[in-house]
Amino acid sequence: MTPTRSPDAAVAASSAVPDSGGDAAPVRKAGRFSVFVRGRWLLTIPGRIRTHVALTLAALLALLAVLTVAIGNARDSVQTIGHDAGPQVVATGALYFALSDMDAQVASILLIGRDHGLGIGRDRSLERYERRRTEAGRAAVQAAQLATHDPDLRRTVEEVLDGLGRYERLAGEAMLLDRQAGHPPGEPPAEVVDAYRQATDLMKVELLPKAYNITLDTGEKVRRTHETERSAILTGRAWVVVTGALLLALLVATQMYLARTFRRVLNPALVLATAGTLVLVAVATALLSAQAGHIARAKRDGFDPILSLSRARAIGHSAFADESRYLLDPGRADTYEQTYLDKSLSVLYLDMGTKPLNLANYHPAVDGTLARYRPGPGAPPFLGLFGDEARVSRDGREAAAFGRTLQAYRTVLANDRRMRELAARGDRAAALDLRMGRTSGAIRDFDAYDAALVALAGVHREAFDEAIAAANGGLRGWAAVPGAAAAAIALLIAVGVRPRLAEFR
Repeated sequence: MTPTRSPDAAVAASSAVPDSGGDAAPVRKAGRFSVFVRGRWLLTIPGRIRTHVALTLAALLALLAVLTVAIGNARDSVQTIGHDAGPQVVATGALYFALSDMDAQVASILLIGRDHGLGIGRDRSLERYERRRTEAGRAAVQAAQLATHDPDLRRTVEEVLDGLGRYERLAGEAMLLDRQAGHPPGEPPAEVVDAYRQATDLMKVELLPKAYNITLDTGEKVRRTHETERSAILTGRAWVVVTGALLLALLVATQMYLARTFRRVLNPALVLATAGTLVLVAVATALLSAQAGHIARAKRDGFDPILSLSRARAIGHSAFADESRYLLDPGRADTYEQTYLDKSLSVLYLDMGTKPLNLANYHPAVDGTLARYRPGPGAPPFLGLFGDEARVSRDGREAAAFGRTLQAYRTVLANDRRMRELAARGDRAAALDLRMGRTSGAIRDFDAYDAALVALAGVHREAFDEAIAAANGGLRGWAAVPGAAAAAIALLIAVGVRPRLAEFR
């Protein structure tokens, strides 16, 4: 059946009929060029169809470009926090812990003197010291890799490595003097104490603050990168919606124009192109939303808590070593008691109100608070690193693991309180036995607390891994999807308009 043409079509068709004669082809080409230059091609049906197609394809290319960039940003974000800088920063957190525990092992070795069976034993303490030294070197290498384009951070890492070498020499000298002296437990000679003071002062004043700053600086870089890339994902999602809506509007407009002009209700190919576009935009928008959620969860429930718990663990080991220093060096007992309080407050801070902020008031306040506290909704009754953890671990596995950690910490503080009470009464032998004795349980209790911290960090690590795995799974195959979908939509558009244009040849 011959299709009915509009008056515009008749005019366009009649204008395209060549005059008789041998110059028909040149005249036809010249006429078409003249029509195009004057803009009269917009008055013809083929010209209008081609305009619709050109605008639609331009919108399709814009959608393809926006979607490709948005998917690339999502992939970069997953790579950064899940596989590159994120795990490296967590590894640098081990630097502070390794350095702290190195100094703790030296203090224990010097405190037990010739009774090598006290505590965990001299040999095991030396073995742990060497292991921590290796871990510190490995973590420093990770930090150096992160500092490639940051001269200040690279300089800090170099200073830590240089200071670590000086610390090892001083600690080695103190342990050599201790071995030569063969002194009773808790009674090191003055030269041993003096040598250790130089080593521990270097550790506390120079190495630990710099190691802490390395973790803070690298962690902050990852957080800024995460926020930038997550913002880029959400911005990309918005552009996908905008360009997708524009493409859908142009497809609908083309469909309506063809239906009105050729008196046909639907163009099957354009209907499929419209449906395909709608599905692509909806799925891509949902994907980008999910990716932003996965990355936010990986940071909120994984990266941040793991980093905080790493610091809490390092601070805990350093504070536990302060108990050894408190007994090892009576001349600095007040100083080590204050540093123990400062470290405890950084882990779990309580508002003491009008009471003086000292261990005598802090111990019972913490004991009462932790006896009543249960993880759950609402603001926790304490601040510090555990306060940050309480705001994350409100239910589920995290809450259960956090509850066990708090109770283990409560036991550690109770042991510290009893040890200081014995020392204050002048019974240093009983205080030493409580801190380092084979049957007192103080070391076992601290190890239980340390294990609870590690287990809690492990729960967050599982949450981190699950979020990153979900993000990776969501992106699987999307390197090819946008291009393939755009090609299919473009082909359907061409299939839809080609028969209509063919009617005017």
